[in-house]
Amino acid sequence: MTLQFTEADVPGPRRDLIGYGATPPAVEWPGGAKIAVSIVVNAEEGSEISWAAGDARNEGLGEIPYGMPAEYRDLCVESIYEYGARAGVWRLLRLFEEYRVPTTFYAAAVAFEQNPELAKAVVGGGHEVCSHGWRWEEPWVLSREEEREHMAAAIASFERTCGTRPVGWYCRYGPSVHTRELLVEEGGFLYDSDAYNDDLPYYVSVGDKRQLVVPYTMVYNDVKYAMPPGMASPTDFFDVCRRGFDELLREGRAGRPRMMSIGLHPRWAGQAGRTSALREFIEHAQRESDVWFATREQIARFWLENHPDEGAA
Repeated sequence: MTLQFTEADVPGPRRDLIGYGATPPAVEWPGGAKIAVSIVVNAEEGSEISWAAGDARNEGLGEIPYGMPAEYRDLCVESIYEYGARAGVWRLLRLFEEYRVPTTFYAAAVAFEQNPELAKAVVGGGHEVCSHGWRWEEPWVLSREEEREHMAAAIASFERTCGTRPVGWYCRYGPSVHTRELLVEEGGFLYDSDAYNDDLPYYVSVGDKRQLVVPYTMVYNDVKYAMPPGMASPTDFFDVCRRGFDELLREGRAGRPRMMSIGLHPRWAGQAGRTSALREFIEHAQRESDVWFATREQIARFWLENHPDEGAA
């Protein structure tokens, strides 16, 4: 029995189930590091779906397992998101400053418009701003032209709030079948992170051009605090991150250096008890001498310069 269709019949990029296979590239991260750790903060608060933004429905992924029916404005859910922008993100920024850890902010443009002080602090703190879209929205429901318009609006917005345009892109959860093509057509993007399929960056073909992908993760990600069965305790988050780090570092020291992404959200990881787990992880990682904490832009520029042809499709 065989499949009754080919990938040529399906819109969007072709799947790659092979990647680097059994022979991943020999990577020498800066300073001889054996693992590159990329901490990502998803700054979405203020750009989420809400009655206050004129959407006539409420956002999900709150902090409680229930919510009001869509026809009612849910002030509780709104306030959970507000916590991230009002308190949580500042706790995280203080932590990064304390340990001198550069991070990447997956920022929705409207979130920074709603909180310009935060945009200024992120840029001033030496963190990278990667576009998380115009709003924290679902690009797959947009037409190709609508998605292009929202992409242009996001770029223009970041130029206003941050003084520069982003060089990376990451959609809400996942891209549409058009996203990567639109990024390449727009130009100016070093990479996108709309994939979860590897422990190293890699290139994909987009028409007659190539695009660098710096993969992300749903494993070492605080989203599990809000998704059942998920993680009930900050100890769970620390444990899975520590175990992942230790194993990847072991692989790196055995000659197969990797990168590790850690995903955070101010409304979740910015809660004090959960921030303590992140603090424990950073302290654990910084005890090792061969670890490189880097932004995704730093990783992308390193890869483009040092591995320009690695795994090119």
